[in-house]
Amino acid sequence: MSLNKPYLDVPGTTIFDAEQSRRGYHLNQFCMSLMTHANRERFKADQRKYLDEWPMSEAQKQAVLKADLNAAIALGGNIYFLAKLGATHGKSFQQMAGSMTGKTEEEYRNMMIAGGRSVEGNRVVGEGGDAQANRQPQGSGTGALL
Repeated sequence: MSLNKPYLDVPGTTIFDAEQSRRGYHLNQFCMSLMTHANRERFKADQRKYLDEWPMSEAQKQAVLKADLNAAIALGGNIYFLAKLGATHGKSFQQMAGSMTGKTEEEYRNMMIAGGRSVEGNRVVGEGGDAQANRQPQGSGTGALL
């Protein structure tokens, strides 16, 4: 039974709380395994075979195979662990963040230099700002790293 979570009303944001941590435990442990060269090489040689060594859900495995960071986060992934997956694919954190927002690396960088997204229309779900779910790449297939 989950607790009252008023922070679930923040648009475009998945909070990594205890429930998400439990959901993504094996996904995040897999990502941590990529810190060693030998494991990165094994993963790159046969991604599915390596993933099948981990007791992750099929949805989590598919998110990894598609390098869909938004899906991985929704399934309990923590961005600091998922950064290991991005690095394994030769991507910078800035490239990863861009892929998650549906922007190119340059577009993402320019947005952040300009101050990021406006809070106007983005304080709670349903306000109509650019961080609202209907304006996000989650679920649209554009949140993939590759």
